[in-house]
Amino acid sequence: MNNTSLKIPVLIPLIIGIIAISFSSIFVKWSDAPVSVQGMYRLLFTLIMMLPFVWKQVRFLKKINWRETFLLILSGSFLALHFLFWMGSLKLTTVASSTILLSLQPVFVMIGAYIAFREKTSKAAIIGMMVAIIGAIMIGWGDIGISTKHIQGDLLSILGTIVVAAHMLIGQKLLKTFPATLYSFSVFLVAVIVFGIYNLTLDIPMTGYPEKDWGIFLLLAIIPTVFGHVLFNWLLKYVTAATISMAILGEPVGATLLAYMFLDESLTLSQWSGGAIVLAGLYYFLQNTRKQNKRTPPAPIKPPVTSGPIVKKG
Repeated sequence: MNNTSLKIPVLIPLIIGIIAISFSSIFVKWSDAPVSVQGMYRLLFTLIMMLPFVWKQVRFLKKINWRETFLLILSGSFLALHFLFWMGSLKLTTVASSTILLSLQPVFVMIGAYIAFREKTSKAAIIGMMVAIIGAIMIGWGDIGISTKHIQGDLLSILGTIVVAAHMLIGQKLLKTFPATLYSFSVFLVAVIVFGIYNLTLDIPMTGYPEKDWGIFLLLAIIPTVFGHVLFNWLLKYVTAATISMAILGEPVGATLLAYMFLDESLTLSQWSGGAIVLAGLYYFLQNTRKQNKRTPPAPIKPPVTSGPIVKKG
C-alpha cells in the first residue's frame, strides 16, 4: 500500500469514519426490527445511493476470474455475518461492551494476515495483543455479574469481530486491482442476498415496519455505512487493513459517550477497567506494528539482464 498518492492526510477520512461508525450502535438500539432486517435494508439503501457512482465500472466485472468472484462472494458473506453477529450483540449487552470487544479486530487481522499472507509481527506487538485480550476477559467477567444475556452478547460481538477481520483481509487483497467503489458495491450486494435468504428461511417479515424503523434503516445506510464502511474500503487502496483497524480504537469511546447521552447506559468498574486495558493494549500493539512496518526495508531493485556483452562507450 502506498499512501503518498492520497492528496489529503489519512487522519481526516479516518476521523470522519470513526464518528460515523460510532452512531451505528445507537441506531441499532433505537430500532425494534430484527437485526437481519436492519442489516439487509441498511445495505440495500446504500446500494441504491451508490448506483450513480458505480454503473460505469460494472464492465470491470467481465474481467474478473472465478477465483476473484469466489473471494467477492466470501467477503460479502463475511460482512453479512459481521452485521448479524455484532448487531445481534447490541440487543443483549451494552454498547460499551460490544464496541470495545469489536475493537479487538486488529488482533484477528494480524492472526489472519499471518495465516493467509505469512505477515510476521514483533514480540512487542504480541505483548500488546495479549494485554488487549486480558482486558476483553475482564469485560466478560464483569458482565457475568450482570446477566447471562450480556455474556451471550459479548460472544456474539467477538464472533462479529472475527468475521469482519476476514472480510477486511480479503478486501486488502482484492483492492490491489479492484476499483474501491465497485468492490464495496459488490460485497454489499452479496451481503443483501445473504440477508434475504436468511430472512426467507426463518420466515422473518421484511415489510410492515413503522416509519420510525424505515428512517433508522436509512440513517444506518447514510452515516455508518457510506461515511464508515465505504470510506474505509476506499482507504484500503492507500493503507493496510491494520491501519484501518486503528480507527476502531475511537469507536468504543464515541459509541459509549453517545450511549450515555441517548440510551442512558452506564458501566461497571470492571467494564471501565477492562475497556481501558483493551484500548491501551491495542494502542501498544498498533504502534509497534507501525514501527515494524517502517523498519522493513524495501526490496532491492535488480539490474536489468543484458542479452549480450556490455559495450563501453567513449
